[in-house]
Amino acid sequence: MNDLNILNQSFEKIKNYLDANNNADNQVIQFRQPAQLREAIHFGIEESGVTEFEFLDLIDKYLEYSVKTGNKQFLNQLYSGFNFPAFIGEIFTVLANTSMYTYEVAPVATMIEKEMISLMNSYAGYTDGDGIFVTGGSNANLMGMFSARNRIFPDGRAHGYDRNLKLTAFVSEQAHYSFETAANVLGIGAKNVIKVKSDDSGRMTPEALEMEIFKSLERGEKPFFVAATCATTLLGAYDPIDKIADICKKFGIWLHADGSFGGSLILSEKYRNLMQGIERTDSFAWNPHKLMNIPLVCSVFLVKKKGTLQYNLTDLSTDYIFHDIDEVEDLGKKSIQCGRRVDAVKLWFAWKYYGLEGYRQRIDNLMEIAIYAEKKVKEHPQLELLSLRQSFAVCFRYIPENQSDLNKFNLQLRESMRKSGKSIVNYGYIGKELAIRLITANGELMKSDIDLFFNNLLTQTASIADKSEKNYAG
Repeated sequence: MNDLNILNQSFEKIKNYLDANNNADNQVIQFRQPAQLREAIHFGIEESGVTEFEFLDLIDKYLEYSVKTGNKQFLNQLYSGFNFPAFIGEIFTVLANTSMYTYEVAPVATMIEKEMISLMNSYAGYTDGDGIFVTGGSNANLMGMFSARNRIFPDGRAHGYDRNLKLTAFVSEQAHYSFETAANVLGIGAKNVIKVKSDDSGRMTPEALEMEIFKSLERGEKPFFVAATCATTLLGAYDPIDKIADICKKFGIWLHADGSFGGSLILSEKYRNLMQGIERTDSFAWNPHKLMNIPLVCSVFLVKKKGTLQYNLTDLSTDYIFHDIDEVEDLGKKSIQCGRRVDAVKLWFAWKYYGLEGYRQRIDNLMEIAIYAEKKVKEHPQLELLSLRQSFAVCFRYIPENQSDLNKFNLQLRESMRKSGKSIVNYGYIGKELAIRLITANGELMKSDIDLFFNNLLTQTASIADKSEKNYAG
């Protein structure tokens, strides 16, 4: 095969793909069932490889049938959109193909990661902080619990977890499942992650937290970790960090902020009050691959106290990697990974491109688009807001004139929307009521995109109603 020819044609395909993303008439996905995908694409590996023509055709098919997450009608996940400078950073990161364990093999990337950590710490108010890029928000939450365990039980680093300690962690009942996974991995046990009651808005109730801590102490347990969520997965709720910090200070408990979804709100001068008290936390998970639109994966774990990450590790007398010959710390000395992908460069390219002010404006725009979407729901007689919007998530449902099972109808509506490919949103349950969840995470969103979404949704409801009437008549 001619590699140069493939490269040139690949760049042309990239251009066409980006043009299509900006065309409002193009679908988010050409939906196919798994059996249909197997017919369209041969997934097996051939004995002698493929021809140049077949290789280029595979690229076309991969892009054709994949979800277009850069399309402005992709409102489904907590991430979406396309970030051109970050994309360029990703290309050259892969081209250089370095690893983040030493300055020796990644000199420029090391300096970039240190700069990004310093900047992000300044937003968090960690004046003597540190941090590391990790493989996702779940990993950052694991690191938070890991660090808390090592502070309260330092011998565990060498001798393992002592079950007689009966360590307990506390999270909101709306918190991400990764905390139970973290407790499992660390040997603490998922059942020792205590779910704290949230209010009607999905925010952790401080009074309930204090009560659960008292109960834990009465049972002879040792509370060691609390996680405050900065934008819950379904409702986009922000736990009251300041009040939770007061309680953690009272009992000497590590406070972690899970900003995996909504941590980037910290960039906004207008709305960052939702994260008031973030500087009082001990650690912070922040995913630029969510609201900052950096390509997956780009996640950061920050700690308030410098030296925490190095303290987490036990033995780094590996002179075949770490030589201590350069005037900078090798970042591998504070990571639980050895080989580590360069994820800081794409963030750096994007932040350089947009600037501090540019990113402030992008985050403000996301919030204002969510406010507009909430307004659209409130103004329509057959749309019902199921929870007051707090940030970037708008949860609602459609109420048809003649329909007794609203959950069934709205699930059908969501599935019909997804398979049409015109707009994609997700859903979840608020209590027993199914809510369609619209997420404003694409930094390029405009009000016209939200108008188009609701037009698509209302068109789909009419289509479902027509089919129901025909089936009834038949």
